Amino acid sequence: MSAQELRSARAIAAQVLREFDPSGDYAGVVLDRLLGQTEERQRATDLVYGTLRNLSVLDAAIARFSGRPTAHVAPALLSIIRIGVYELACSPATPVYSIVNEAVRNVETAGGKKQTGFVNAVLRQIARHIADRQIDPAQANPRRTLIQSPQFGCQFDTDFLPDPATSLPDYLGTCFSLPLWLVGEWLERLGPQQTRAICLACNRRPSLYVRVNALRTTVPDLLDRFEQAGIHAEPVPTDVLGSTAVHDMIRIAGPHAVTQLPGFAEGLFTVQDLSASQAVRMLDPQPGWSILDLCSAPGTKTTQLAEATRNLASIIATDINPERLDRVQENVARLGLASVTIVPYAQLEQGQARSFDAILLDAPCSNTGVLARRVEARFRIRRKAVREIAATQKALLAKAAGLVKPGGRICYSTCSIQRQENEDLREFLTENSRFELVREELLLPSAESFDHDGAYVALLTRKP
Repeated sequence: MSAQELRSARAIAAQVLREFDPSGDYAGVVLDRLLGQTEERQRATDLVYGTLRNLSVLDAAIARFSGRPTAHVAPALLSIIRIGVYELACSPATPVYSIVNEAVRNVETAGGKKQTGFVNAVLRQIARHIADRQIDPAQANPRRTLIQSPQFGCQFDTDFLPDPATSLPDYLGTCFSLPLWLVGEWLERLGPQQTRAICLACNRRPSLYVRVNALRTTVPDLLDRFEQAGIHAEPVPTDVLGSTAVHDMIRIAGPHAVTQLPGFAEGLFTVQDLSASQAVRMLDPQPGWSILDLCSAPGTKTTQLAEATRNLASIIATDINPERLDRVQENVARLGLASVTIVPYAQLEQGQARSFDAILLDAPCSNTGVLARRVEARFRIRRKAVREIAATQKALLAKAAGLVKPGGRICYSTCSIQRQENEDLREFLTENSRFELVREELLLPSAESFDHDGAYVALLTRKP
């Protein structure tokens, strides 16, 4: 990888951060528009999302060691400085001189030649305060350490973080760049140890998992294809998530462009996180069933339903956003699934009197279980919004209840770990005595071993 290529990736990342509005934009949209200008797509993507995941702690370090609050730094310079500090703290294999020199050149390229001295001075001053670029967090001073992963952190020589002994919410919120109220809720409900583990998981670089399309290949055959292409991959242990066995998942090491992986175009696999795959497993759909996927876009679970039933069920996929149904169609076609029919939500609303053996309701949610992947959500989630989302979820559950047959089942799932969004299910059960809860599972996000996002899954049945 040449210095020119790295500069290009850093310049693109800095431009994304300048243009990205966390209150409403998605960084990926800006990335997609700009990444035609660099071959280092994965590098630029890592710099953007790594910086955003660590924004609060990076700003705390910048303010402490440069003596200038980030609010007093020009936005064009701040994005370059933030990326530089992120690399200093989280890319210990990259030489300090390379990070600093290329940040300075990016300032020149952006037309700020007069500011090169300032950026150079800030980054070199911060670098001088780094005592150890890779230290075990268990052995480090928490007030001086930017945590990279459960195993490693970057320790500075001076305190710059809140004291966890006197204000744990402030410390965790700053250290992991998460909303204070959200960390406070986790601490109150789950305690310090689990909350810290969740915070670590929210800031991890998520592993790449794929679900094997058993209609077209097998786990061993797909692993062989990856090995022949020089891609390191491994099967996921069947017991990785506990009570529900996992048989069809592979973890791929290292960053890769998914669409360029061998077997993607032939529909041999679908990208899916471990926790996201649990809803269909709990539903346990069978061949011959009529199944409704009520919030289907982009189709990851829709296609899992079709594969799990060996293309022998009758599956209706719909979504309240008609434009997103195009993604469902693309995935269904790529995977060669003939058992899926896509129906606009408005048409379902007009409503034939059809009822279903099973309904999958993967409800819209606050995304608090997937903050490592949906990085922007940490900047826009509000306590009030969680209450509003819970009302939407309840309305969708009522909709599903009216469409399932007596004796049928509903699988309700979210990618949230908030109590209000998930335990309001009890209110639905109290108001709808025809239904009973068979099983539920809360998966907390994890950064350990086979890492995964958080999710909530519940299986309901309608009494005959």
